[in-house]
Amino acid sequence: MVYVDSKALAAEIFSSALRSVDPYGLVKTQTAGILGVFRKGCYKRLLVTGFGKAACTMAKAAEDGLAGCVVKGTVITKYGHCSSCRPDIITAVEAGHPVPDENGTRGTAEIMELLKDMDEKTLVVNLISGGGSALLVSPSHGITLEEKRQITGLLL
Repeated sequence: MVYVDSKALAAEIFSSALRSVDPYGLVKTQTAGILGVFRKGCYKRLLVTGFGKAACTMAKAAEDGLAGCVVKGTVITKYGHCSSCRPDIITAVEAGHPVPDENGTRGTAEIMELLKDMDEKTLVVNLISGGGSALLVSPSHGITLEEKRQITGLLL
């Protein structure tokens, strides 16, 4: 008869599950492929954009894995989600989640400004995680941010 410590086994399963969805690790494993595309495509600039609650952690992994290639970038994340893993080159904007706020619209405008000058020699890596619908916010013409906030509040 084999004795199994069910608490230890459950803890190992839980830890393994967390490691398998670690945003830093997941992005970092993709950077070699991104570098290959960058070099093979003869790109001159690499921009990083992103939004979601894991955006800072993913941006830090992109910076670490794409060292020397990232020209600049902007990501938007929830308040308090950049404290432990702030990127150096990529600008991190913290904004409201789940209800969008002015910082979200400012961050969205920064991303749109960053992308307006891209051309065929620009490779863009876009990092997306949960929470993006509140963080990447640019209400359609005729809809105010306050109206979007009210509708979001009703949906919640």
